[in-house]
Amino acid sequence: MSLSGLLLGVINIFIVVAILLLVGAIIEWFLTWMNIAVSAMVRKLYIAIVALIALYMLVALAFGIPSLRIIHG
Repeated sequence: MSLSGLLLGVINIFIVVAILLLVGAIIEWFLTWMNIAVSAMVRKLYIAIVALIALYMLVALAFGIPSLRIIHG
């Protein structure tokens, strides 16, 4: 794998993590707006799930195994 491919893969992982954390923050903001409390355990669980997704993507990048494909081309 070339250095540029590795760099693009790592940037892709950062983008996916940032989008997932942004979605979680928007959902938490909406629930707070609706006066529904979100416990710290739920926040930690969501961050752990995002971390596991990032770890899977990093391992897939390192070993060249296929990652999840939403759009097949």
